[in-house]
Amino acid sequence: MSLPESAPEAIAPAEVAAPSRPASSDGRNGVLAALAAYTLWGFLPLLFREVEGAGSVMIVSERIVWSLLLLAAILAFSGGFREVQALFSDRRRLLMTLLSAVLLAGNWLLYVWAVETGQVLEASFGYFINPLVNIVMGMVLLGERQNRLQTISILIAVVAIGIQALGLGNIPFVALGLALSFGFYGYFRKTAQLGPASGLFAETAMLVPFALGYVAFNIMTWGPGIHADPYHFTLMVLTGPATTIPLLLFAFAVRRLRLTTIGMFQYIAPSIQFILAITLFGEHLNGVRLLSFALIWLSLLVFSYDSFRRRGRAGA
Repeated sequence: MSLPESAPEAIAPAEVAAPSRPASSDGRNGVLAALAAYTLWGFLPLLFREVEGAGSVMIVSERIVWSLLLLAAILAFSGGFREVQALFSDRRRLLMTLLSAVLLAGNWLLYVWAVETGQVLEASFGYFINPLVNIVMGMVLLGERQNRLQTISILIAVVAIGIQALGLGNIPFVALGLALSFGFYGYFRKTAQLGPASGLFAETAMLVPFALGYVAFNIMTWGPGIHADPYHFTLMVLTGPATTIPLLLFAFAVRRLRLTTIGMFQYIAPSIQFILAITLFGEHLNGVRLLSFALIWLSLLVFSYDSFRRRGRAGA
């Protein structure tokens, strides 16, 4: 999940000026967009597994370059460069975006490395616990208070992480690394107050000199490698759309659905990754790890029930 699910600001002026549609149509389109976004994120390991011979650093470098080119075209069409220009005139927002860019690159690199090394199961665990990590971050960094059910869901998740550690024989660094990096990424991204497309463009623009430098050094030192194969080179190019299209679908969905509804869709991607790991990738799911997943699903069930309960009271 290496997707920047950040603030749901508009990605194009055309969306703001769009004529109003019936609420049922908006809701249906939002559901379809959310399903598409999280399904695409769920199947992303298949793409990375096909190009794993290039190495995780090369894959992330190419992903940055091709994402930037596609986002540049989108912003040129939508007039979104004004927001990017405003960012570079604000030192505080620029620093927040730089921090989010570093966290995003780290999250991408860790995720691709996990796929490359056969740890998709643990990666899916990381994205299952991500919503609960966000709750803890809200408590620690923003002073938010949690109710009893939210506290119970966090405690169950802590037990699940401990059991996962027992099943692995060590601390689940990949899962915790993905959850924490993405949690802090969302925190800094929200502080920068950028739309999805313009924000991701600014982040990849900051990373692209390093990405291009690595690609160029690699080619000059060891030859074209995977770039000489049309099939694998095409897959490398597709890492750009595979990054940006789900993001834009997500941005479309959050403008049309309640956040509680969106929250329920976020479990689709790690669920697909979980299934891929134990079916196509042949990763072993022993009893201890299965218990940890069962507990994390219970934790998410408690958390989701509380969200719906509170939403119902607010609408009463």
